[in-house]
Amino acid sequence: MQDANKTTVTQFVLLGFSNFKTFENILFYAAVLAYVVCIFGNTAIIILVRLNPSLRTPMYYFITTFAVLEIMFVSVTIPELLALLMNATKTISVPGCFIQMYALNALGETECFLLALMVLDRYLAINKPLHYSTLMTKKFCCVLAIFPWLAGFTISSIPTIFTMFLDFCGPNEINHFFCDLGPLQSLACSDTYITNTMTTTAAATGTTVPFMIIIGLYIKIIMTVSKIKSSSGKQKAFSTCSAHLIVTMLFFFTAFLIYLRPNGSQYDKFYSLLYTVVTPVFNPFIYALRNRDVKKVLRNVFVKFLSQTGANIGAITRLKVLTHHENPILKPRWL
Repeated sequence: MQDANKTTVTQFVLLGFSNFKTFENILFYAAVLAYVVCIFGNTAIIILVRLNPSLRTPMYYFITTFAVLEIMFVSVTIPELLALLMNATKTISVPGCFIQMYALNALGETECFLLALMVLDRYLAINKPLHYSTLMTKKFCCVLAIFPWLAGFTISSIPTIFTMFLDFCGPNEINHFFCDLGPLQSLACSDTYITNTMTTTAAATGTTVPFMIIIGLYIKIIMTVSKIKSSSGKQKAFSTCSAHLIVTMLFFFTAFLIYLRPNGSQYDKFYSLLYTVVTPVFNPFIYALRNRDVKKVLRNVFVKFLSQTGANIGAITRLKVLTHHENPILKPRWL
């Protein structure tokens, strides 16, 4: 009888930032700008690497993979956030909620492993320079690039499946701007102890393991770079590593803050803005556009574009002069 009286939830309501109307307006335009910059910046990186043979190295292969991942990641979160800020009805179906939750967490954990892979590439380039070209073959790079996707989508499936088997029969309002594990599990009518345990285990595996790998590799990189006698060599190595390290720490800090506490809190949606909106805006600039090789290629492309534009303008100007002053045959009959 008790089970018969239960009502099954058919849709969830995303509260988002409905309590902060002024903040919603500012956030909408900020999110639009962030989405455009992220898509444009990462697409530019992909095109630039594909069109320039000098950038077809393992490092830029992983950067291109990261750019594709970033485009997918922001396309899962930001459009949903924009729709939420625009619409008065903020509902999402139960299947749509679980699909969004799985896609977001899978892409996020894929990014964790890919960040570790990018540090591994720099470690081999700095610590094993003589063996780097023989180790990082095209086939081996493809195998390495596939691993983060397999790991991320496999690990994320575990808490998603456990959450799907929970009973949702009571409140259906999610205090977030997208479906996430913690806020969703807090709405369940059934016991969530096992689900919370599996979520914490998966989050620890998907974030702590790559994080520890990154820290360990960076310690070895710093030890190697500190032995370089050339100050310019040290500065070049440290500038590349420091930029990557800053964004990596920001991404992992927010991940630890949210996903290692599966019960969630009312501030999670504000923390989530850091890694879903803020960080993706800076990633194209930090991971690639600040790189000396990329800036050199961009400079060459810009100079070539200006020279071609100038040549075309000069040709048009000379043609006009020739038409009006030097070639009477081309003049209109009434002149």
